[in-house]
Amino acid sequence: MKIAVVGATGLVGGEILKVLEERNFPVTELIPVASEKSVGKDVMFKGRNYKVVSYTTAIQAKPAVAIFSAGGSTSLELAPKFADAGITVIDNSSAWRMDPTKKLVVPEINAHTLTSSDKIIANPNCSTIQMVLPLNPLHKKYKIKRIVVSTYQSVTGTGKKAVDQLFNERKGITDGPMAYAYPIDLNLIPHIDVFLENGYTKEEMKMVNETKKIMGDDSIKVTSTTVRVPVIGGHSESVNVEFQEEYDLAEVRNILEKTEGVVVVDDVSNLKYPMPKYAQGRDEVFVGRLRRDETQPKTLNMWIVADNLRKGAATNAVQIAEYLLKNKLIG
Repeated sequence: MKIAVVGATGLVGGEILKVLEERNFPVTELIPVASEKSVGKDVMFKGRNYKVVSYTTAIQAKPAVAIFSAGGSTSLELAPKFADAGITVIDNSSAWRMDPTKKLVVPEINAHTLTSSDKIIANPNCSTIQMVLPLNPLHKKYKIKRIVVSTYQSVTGTGKKAVDQLFNERKGITDGPMAYAYPIDLNLIPHIDVFLENGYTKEEMKMVNETKKIMGDDSIKVTSTTVRVPVIGGHSESVNVEFQEEYDLAEVRNILEKTEGVVVVDDVSNLKYPMPKYAQGRDEVFVGRLRRDETQPKTLNMWIVADNLRKGAATNAVQIAEYLLKNKLIG
């Protein structure tokens, strides 16, 4: 089982290598791929060093799967070249997510739609993944009418430069590289990705459009505000969900407790609720602060936290590869 990791030297690429090792994915040969400037560098996997190679070398090696985490423009250029060589691509960028010919997959929700002919598979946006995982079973039970979500997103979602900016500012270093237009330490920036003509950012519209595609229901109304916060552990979300059917709070809790990949942390009497500091390095999506919206009927408030580099990116991609292997869709 040859596996290529494209973007192996980046934050998410490094996390993919870690997750492949932790989950004991049966890699017989690892092919780390990165830009020309990184070719020849070493990456560590299962206690040994592997040399980073170019994408042409990787294609010639004929891996069964290539997990991409190298940005949208790179994916648009290179994913079809890998796919044309018979390699199944699992792509972490936004390049293919809304392409009607490509599947947008959260394994616990819609992996069953995958076939051997799906050669480019899109990994959803990190914020979308952690929201739809607990919402999908509730949608099946009560039918979601509208979602209002505000996010509190880790600087790790921007990349290493943003992490460096945060810690440089914390150390009083003012002349370091800036990933953002403004300071991030002791600050919040209500701006993730580029602004669009409708006044929303691209990140906000990803959550709107991807939610509908993953859950297979264009009738769900979604409005989103996404905010960058000085945190490294993971993304947090305040989610207000209006259902078409009346719900029972105890039943909601029971449904979520039985949902694969979801952990309910909701005991306010003992100050137990999800926080990014304690989600870091974990694969689960944590849900808490479950309570009825008292301003209108059939509406639920919830707080959702997950490590955006894990379930929001690397783990979700590796789980897709695991499903493909288990169901003999790759080999």
